[in-house]
Amino acid sequence: MTQAVVVLPVYQPGERLVELVAHLRTAAPHMPVVVVDDGSDANSAQLLRRVSDLGCALRRLDRNRGKGSALKEGYRYVLRAHPGKDVVCADADGQHRASDILRLAERVRATRAVVLGVRRFDGDVPLRSRIGNAVTRVLFKASTGVAASDTQTGLRAYPHEMVRWLLTVPGERFDYEMAVLVAAARNRCPIEQVTVPTRYLDGNASSHFGALVDSVRTCRPLLMPAEIPRHDAPCADNH
Repeated sequence: MTQAVVVLPVYQPGERLVELVAHLRTAAPHMPVVVVDDGSDANSAQLLRRVSDLGCALRRLDRNRGKGSALKEGYRYVLRAHPGKDVVCADADGQHRASDILRLAERVRATRAVVLGVRRFDGDVPLRSRIGNAVTRVLFKASTGVAASDTQTGLRAYPHEMVRWLLTVPGERFDYEMAVLVAAARNRCPIEQVTVPTRYLDGNASSHFGALVDSVRTCRPLLMPAEIPRHDAPCADNH
């Protein structure tokens, strides 16, 4: 049995959120799913009620605070409601499939490592995504000495031993995920990579990632790293 909780941060979500939750419910009916609404407007209320009716725990931020804040709210909920369970984070805009989420859940259970669902970046990939990942991949290797083929993936799994530590990593918006990856690498935490299909629907039109502002934010932890919060064993001893 998979010992993991799925955390889905959303902002102005569409029907693909409902589809993903429904697929997860079919594939793993006993896996807890937490949807964190990052201050969506009233137009999203009915859709969020639908995923709640599917059995998801629904957490809401009072206003749009950023993806990092939404993820941290999800982690806090997991610590309270599901202590001792691993966490798999995914985007709900159609990029990530239920089957890949379950693959990461099994991999983190087996390895106790940070597990990244890495894209191949083949086929019809938006130019901004292809270039952005190429730049951050090079900067990440130069900054940490660790090679990661997809530093911007939103599909990630963390062992339960790391969940409380994730709350100590600085960052509230898209920069948070990069800051976590930098902090994990500098703490010598093992990082596993699982290849997943590259899926961009409608040219990734549903993404709320701002090409300029959020790209700068994402690179900030690589160019001007904040103080790295220490993560003690077991992760630091297993690299």
